[in-house]
Amino acid sequence: MSADQRLARLRQLPIFADLDDGVLERILAASTELECPAGQVLARADDPGAGMFVLEEGTVVVEAPRRTIELGPGEFFGELSLLVPESTRVARVRAKTPVRCIAVNRIDFEELLEDEPRIALAMLPVVARRLWHVMHDE
Repeated sequence: MSADQRLARLRQLPIFADLDDGVLERILAASTELECPAGQVLARADDPGAGMFVLEEGTVVVEAPRRTIELGPGEFFGELSLLVPESTRVARVRAKTPVRCIAVNRIDFEELLEDEPRIALAMLPVVARRLWHVMHDE
């Protein structure tokens, strides 16, 4: 896949939609593309959080202590372990279907946020909504 095609795919993800090409190119350079079969575990509860994932294709099941949710293309997970220093993952995440996603490690993510705080602003409503649902047992 060409660099232009990868940029176009990244631009379609809501978390990155408002970013300019220079920032998207940095995200591509800092990320790794992963493809996982259905059933594969991508994150385990209580493991150290080493990065976050943004789904491009497929569905994952997030199995948290108080609820289970499904996430699909354009959604992300693993962000809490990056936003809260020295924390561990709070849920098990496994691929419900074959999945293609991009992964960004902690160090690169922190550098991206320093230079491009709009990424955090795009994440904030999603994180707040998830926390609200946890607090209200929904």
